[in-house]
Amino acid sequence: MNGNRSVLFVDRGSFVRRALGGLTAVSIAIAIGIAARADSGDPTAVARTLVNQALSVLGSNMTTHEKQERLRGVVEQSFDFTEMSRSALGYHWRDLTPAQRQEFTRVFTQFIEDSYLSKVSDYRGQTVTFTKTIQLAPGYSQVSSKVNQPQGGEPIALDYRLKYIGGQWKIYDVTVDSISIIANYRNQFNRVINNKGFPTLMADLRAKSTQLANALGES
Repeated sequence: MNGNRSVLFVDRGSFVRRALGGLTAVSIAIAIGIAARADSGDPTAVARTLVNQALSVLGSNMTTHEKQERLRGVVEQSFDFTEMSRSALGYHWRDLTPAQRQEFTRVFTQFIEDSYLSKVSDYRGQTVTFTKTIQLAPGYSQVSSKVNQPQGGEPIALDYRLKYIGGQWKIYDVTVDSISIIANYRNQFNRVINNKGFPTLMADLRAKSTQLANALGES
């Protein structure tokens, strides 16, 4: 498989296998745990605390469905999905009406959540080491970490980019081995819109979201 194939509809390519494969449950745990509470200005301290909470869910005796539902609630509070949606569409965002932007954000949010939550059962006891935090700009930070494999495999580098908004740190992008997940989607979405139009992109996203939602319902 080559890494340039689409990740919109099928998990393909080495990047996708690393981003959404065996380490995905851990990346979910980190990602959903990094949203800061309003009383903390240190994204690293918040990350450490909430990652432990998320990992405890993944390592619990709950059913897969119970874990997914527990984590979904945290996801919805932890990501800046409007910023992620705007960035994923790039310059096409400015061509949309307010109603189209709202609908895309809703569908893209559902797609992202279900894509990651469908991988919860892949958790195999990986651990996380935080390496550094840097300020990208006022109100923007990057928390770097690595996922340690239980069998001593090569650690996976994961970086989380956050912005401080409304009294909280929220994630607006995640990188796997320095490859941005949002940039990856932006490249795909740009091709679909340029070749087939925005309505086709929306139809494809809705179809994939329905497929993922049905699969989650069967967990």
